[in-house]
Amino acid sequence: MVVKLKGDKEFENLLSTKDKSLRINLNENIYGTFSEIGAGQEVARHFFRAGGASGTIAKTMSAYDKGFSDAIYGIENDLRYVTQSRLTKMLNHEINLLESRVDRSVHTEKMFFSFANTVATIDFAKKYKGHGWMGIKFQTESNSEYSEIKLHVRFRLPEVKAQQEILGLMGVNLIYGAYYKHNKPRSLIKYLYDHVDPTTVEIDTINFSGPLFKDVDNRLLSLELIKNGMTQAVMFGPDGKNILPAAELYKKNILTIRGSFRPVTKVNEDMYEKSLKMIMKDKELNEKNTISIFEITLSNLTAQGKLDEQDFLDRAKLLCSMGKTVMITNFQEYYKLSEYFSKYTDKKVFLTMGVDNLIKVFDESYYTKLDGGILEAFSKLFTKNITIFLYPMLRKNKIINSSKLIVSKSMKNLYKYFIKNTRIIDISDYNQSYLSIFSSDVLKKIQSNEKGWENSLPENVSDLIKEKKLFGLKELQR
Repeated sequence: MVVKLKGDKEFENLLSTKDKSLRINLNENIYGTFSEIGAGQEVARHFFRAGGASGTIAKTMSAYDKGFSDAIYGIENDLRYVTQSRLTKMLNHEINLLESRVDRSVHTEKMFFSFANTVATIDFAKKYKGHGWMGIKFQTESNSEYSEIKLHVRFRLPEVKAQQEILGLMGVNLIYGAYYKHNKPRSLIKYLYDHVDPTTVEIDTINFSGPLFKDVDNRLLSLELIKNGMTQAVMFGPDGKNILPAAELYKKNILTIRGSFRPVTKVNEDMYEKSLKMIMKDKELNEKNTISIFEITLSNLTAQGKLDEQDFLDRAKLLCSMGKTVMITNFQEYYKLSEYFSKYTDKKVFLTMGVDNLIKVFDESYYTKLDGGILEAFSKLFTKNITIFLYPMLRKNKIINSSKLIVSKSMKNLYKYFIKNTRIIDISDYNQSYLSIFSSDVLKKIQSNEKGWENSLPENVSDLIKEKKLFGLKELQR
């Protein structure tokens, strides 16, 4: 349900932050707590200033001292404070206290909520720009189960005060959205930026859970963040839940394969397995300090002219079924992807790509918008820890690899330099029978129910396509 005030009409114009706070305060049945640790001391202030807060705010908590915070919420395994785990503990702890201290038999109509945030603003050295988690655990009926919204923000402004003000505005927007916009999660995400300059803060992870959002696919909401320009990259794990890129990439070695995965073919699987085999020869790399990512660009998802969400979900389901971590990015050029990774790790990064993609990497026309052109792009792409694994191509019955690839004359010496310095390495232990497989051909066969398409895909992938009738498969093969 969408909570409404008695006699209240839906406001057509953009409500001010004060109006939103007051509307919450004047609803006699919305009642909850605020717990804000670290630099996040701004949200409750808006509700106090709006007036009528005594009927809404049961308690505000500012466990600013780390020791005091640990005494209340416990010590995190990684000894950190600005984490999703900390946020979850705060939300659960405060809602449990509320349930135990307020007599439901007296307050039969009260709808409880717990709002929390844990934030670190920019440091004095201005090395780290600041980030934080915020969330709300709430109910829209007094006897209903709780639903949750959790999100991670990353600040782009270099001033502490500005970051705190942004946090306060977004916190109010979140609480207001939870009660008045929860039936429209996509709109709710946009409303988080009400009165907030979108260039000042990004939302790079958001998750909706609980009975109110039982039909919500968080992967689609991740896609919404990219589409709306709220962030440049999102990730979700094999379980389909959104995960924070910074946390997953932090100080990790990274293996990334970019593709359309429409559908995942034996070629994609071979590229991954052979690349992983190559990097695991390095004694410094192991499963704990290395993450493998299957990346899809937004431009790839919109290659047909518009974004087909069902098509996206079909790809996502297949990759998740294979136990893969998926990243959706707005990085059409590889150097942007490399630059993004370098923000979170100084370890080794491996980019696995086919010959056709490497040709594009050395095409100067892709870098006309850069002042330094292709040299500027390469300075960002080929950082000291970047290596490209090249999967060969079959063209006119000939195998094309790094030694057979032809680049323009102006790029020839630069290309030789990267080959000589082993920044581009051929995948030699490949399955030659797979080189004639192209996902676009397989897709056409699936959609036309042409026999034999299963032979180009991993067995579990073809089985899932049949079971779920993905990619337009209208009837099962007989």
